[in-house]
Amino acid sequence: MPSHDSVQESAPVSRRSKITPEREQELYAAVLDLLRESGYESLTMEGVASRTRCGKSTLYRQWGSKPELVVAALHGTRRMSLSHIDTGTLAGDLHRAARSIGEGSGRDTPLMHALSHAALQNPELLCALREALILPEIAAIDAMVRRGVERGEIAADNPAAAYVAAQLLGVMRARPLLEGRYADEAYLTRFVANAILPGLGLRAPLPES
Repeated sequence: MPSHDSVQESAPVSRRSKITPEREQELYAAVLDLLRESGYESLTMEGVASRTRCGKSTLYRQWGSKPELVVAALHGTRRMSLSHIDTGTLAGDLHRAARSIGEGSGRDTPLMHALSHAALQNPELLCALREALILPEIAAIDAMVRRGVERGEIAADNPAAAYVAAQLLGVMRARPLLEGRYADEAYLTRFVANAILPGLGLRAPLPES
């Protein structure tokens, strides 16, 4: 006969299985939308429950707390938005990356701003934020630079090569603070053409048709 403790331990597992992957994605999307709208401090389990028409008790059984839910939402919606880019030239790759980042800046920038302060006080949240929004982009941009070196477009010891990801991703976050506007597609493509490529000794690619 199973002990009382074993019954207690197995019950949450069976309850969690009732949430389908599709429903889980709906919940994660709602969490991120609420973060963008009101920030981390204003996010509540009650608010998520109301937005998604999900029982608050279900949220607590599944994730336990607000930080755990936010971490799960970041991991569960992680994407590799730049990893598919390979135009054949480094200038072309960075131009295409700027367009892709600019297209998502209205989603990603508010989310990073909403979570930055809380993440600095919560190592698990900071790790999830980096893994979901930052590290995949850095890895993809670094891969573009490596391919450029392998093709002989830039020298392996080019001092600007180490800072390409920091420039492109950093300006996305900095522009709203400096100018009150998102770093959109047009801004980022100009930034790549006029700030990043000259430092690498490259010319901007011809406009795409």
